[in-house]
Amino acid sequence: MRRTRNAKIVATLGPASSDKETVRQLFLAGVDVFRLNFSHGSHEDHRARFNALRDLEEETGRPIAILADLQGPKLRVSTFANGPVQLVEGAAFRLDLDTTPGTAERVGLPHPEIFAALVPGADLLLDDGKMRLVVERCGPDFAETRVAVGGRLSERKGVNVPGVVLPITALTAKDRRDLDLALEMGADWIALSFVQRPEDVAEARALIGDRAAIVSKLEKPSAIDQLDAIVELSDAIMVARGDLGVEMPAERVPAIQKRIVRSCRRFGKPVIVATQMLESMIDSPVPTRAEASDVATAIYDGADAVMLSAESASGKHPLEAVKMMNRILEEVEADPLYRQLIEASHSSARAGGDVAEAVCCAMRRVVSLLHASTIVCYTSSGQTSLRAARERPESPILSLTPSVATARRLALAWGVHSVHTQDVNSAEEMTEVARQLAQREGFAKPGEFVVTIAGMPFGTPGATNLLRIATV
Repeated sequence: MRRTRNAKIVATLGPASSDKETVRQLFLAGVDVFRLNFSHGSHEDHRARFNALRDLEEETGRPIAILADLQGPKLRVSTFANGPVQLVEGAAFRLDLDTTPGTAERVGLPHPEIFAALVPGADLLLDDGKMRLVVERCGPDFAETRVAVGGRLSERKGVNVPGVVLPITALTAKDRRDLDLALEMGADWIALSFVQRPEDVAEARALIGDRAAIVSKLEKPSAIDQLDAIVELSDAIMVARGDLGVEMPAERVPAIQKRIVRSCRRFGKPVIVATQMLESMIDSPVPTRAEASDVATAIYDGADAVMLSAESASGKHPLEAVKMMNRILEEVEADPLYRQLIEASHSSARAGGDVAEAVCCAMRRVVSLLHASTIVCYTSSGQTSLRAARERPESPILSLTPSVATARRLALAWGVHSVHTQDVNSAEEMTEVARQLAQREGFAKPGEFVVTIAGMPFGTPGATNLLRIATV
């Protein structure tokens, strides 16, 4: 079950990919992390998919990560009395808290928190940015606007307020119910939507504790303003490019994507590039060349993972989409330029950093000089393997842990092949087990070097202080 690439694939399960055989085929085709999207489907749907994944994990003997993606706040206009209305450029349009069905002149917006944050001159985007209103006058329960970009507006369409930090929590009542289910089932990762500030991550952490790791979805421009602080508080980051592209000009998104990936690599946090990666494969069995290049760019930048959304959840060709993404990843990583770009964008360990950083920095250099076949990491919390992945070494990382929860979470990290195994009690046993498992898992052959890093005393989280070189 060894993957022949370092970057990982996240795929969303949905109506097109819920039966056990399809899930199994997706895993065999290359999926490392399965996403349950709580914006759609019932709790019964998600529980059935979760159970199918745990059955598959038992069948294959390989840890599988499950990511529960919370919906987050959805800001929408209310209903219209006579169906959709046409917003004409230059016309006046009012938004208010009145529950009366809307007309071509006004509509209800049942979100007082939006009105509380508005100021004259602020933009309001409707229906994924298709229409734009400019606020001329506002109060605690209304906003008088002028239509800057018109269009056809139907009921329940979304509202975005770019450039404004809204006074709302990232966790709605629905999210809290969904979170309870995800934690009860045992999800490995929780994706937090609508992150605007570091405090949103801290709020989620207080609820989740150490029962799951947190992926902060960056989809608001306000989050980019506090990028490093959010990355530092999170366990991983998702670049939600679709939502970012609504609230900021599309031409800015590529540079923002690179900035996020660079920050995550510096902090050693896994980063997922998501949204519209192989969008045309929802209907077509092959992607556009531009989409293939888009996926490749994320890998050349050093992203830990790329994600399929509707392509695998509701598209006509979920298996073909995964196979295509797998082929793109393998092709990129086989390109000599890939290694050059990874080396050029590497963030050096900080001077004055801790012992674990120094050990992993030395590991990277040793692997390069000896062309070692494998790096074997002994870890209990997962930090040793994540530090090793941060270095983006030339050789794959075989992560050994006595914790099945840690093994599953590490399925998201770049280059990490995670194995749930017994703990060791001595340096000699550590070396021997590393040799055996490197051979058994297909990473090393007799005569090749294996570089092992661990912490002593064994089983102490975050105590990486040992590097040993052995020959198989």
